[in-house]
Amino acid sequence: MSEIKKIKNLKEFSTSADRFEGANLLCPGCAHSIIVREILNATNDDLILGSSTGCLEVCTAVYPYTSWDNSWIHIGFENSSTAIAGAEAMHKAKKRKGTLISDRDPKFVAFGGDGSTYDIGFQWISGCFERGHDMMYVCLDNEVYANTGGQRSSATPIGSSTVTTPAGSHSYGEKKDKKDMLSIMAAHNAPYVAQVAPNKWKDMIKKIQTGFATEGPVYINAMSACTTEWKFDPADTIAVSDLATDSLVFPLYEIINGTELNITYRPKNIVPVKDYLGAQGRFKHLFKPENAHVLDEWQKRTDAKWDLLQRREEARV
Repeated sequence: MSEIKKIKNLKEFSTSADRFEGANLLCPGCAHSIIVREILNATNDDLILGSSTGCLEVCTAVYPYTSWDNSWIHIGFENSSTAIAGAEAMHKAKKRKGTLISDRDPKFVAFGGDGSTYDIGFQWISGCFERGHDMMYVCLDNEVYANTGGQRSSATPIGSSTVTTPAGSHSYGEKKDKKDMLSIMAAHNAPYVAQVAPNKWKDMIKKIQTGFATEGPVYINAMSACTTEWKFDPADTIAVSDLATDSLVFPLYEIINGTELNITYRPKNIVPVKDYLGAQGRFKHLFKPENAHVLDEWQKRTDAKWDLLQRREEARV
């Protein structure tokens, strides 16, 4: 069983001992560090961690320094999931042989950005889930290849201006809609998948602790607002995250055993999608008269997704 950490309030949680040090080179206001810290502080278990190449990795392990007060592995852009799956398989093998030094079972967690999750590393993650490794995979979803210059990924939403889908006189930016990664991972019959956001920390911790207590592969999709590529003030990370969840652009829910869907946050006051988009420079061109149809499309798609989630929750399908 996972060694659950009991958390009474935010003050207690924020002052608990860190296993992810504050000394790193992530951008001011980067949500990555908030999310990782919350995840690591959610348990008292020993942890074996891995990171794909990306913002988190390059900013927390500048040789000879490290921000990780844990066992931590970095291999490549696409295969942190495989590295962690290998460590998990080795631990099980050594446990069967009775050759472990400690009788404590650690938790195995792999981190990757949306580029290494939705795109480059997807087949590796899929294989880990198909094999049923007892591990957690966390996608730090900032909807762009932020580490390598701001190129679009298949997590980039419609209308977003990136260096490879720039908005201009002949384009309103990204033309494709964001891939539904949570449904894809649930379709692997994973015992637990969930979507989280750093502004709803209680919801996040509950889901992370549920994931740690679950036997088998767990997928967590974490919205990670990017001050650099989303183009907002670093002081507004949580405010932008609030707009994401309260506009239902990034709904918070979980899927158990591939079928049982539970919505875990219902905003008391749903805000228009345009309020969320208007807080970010990557969408500023959408507020020109010629792009009004994109704003309308955004709202329609968001409303349709929310309606589908509610119907799936009612039907448990």
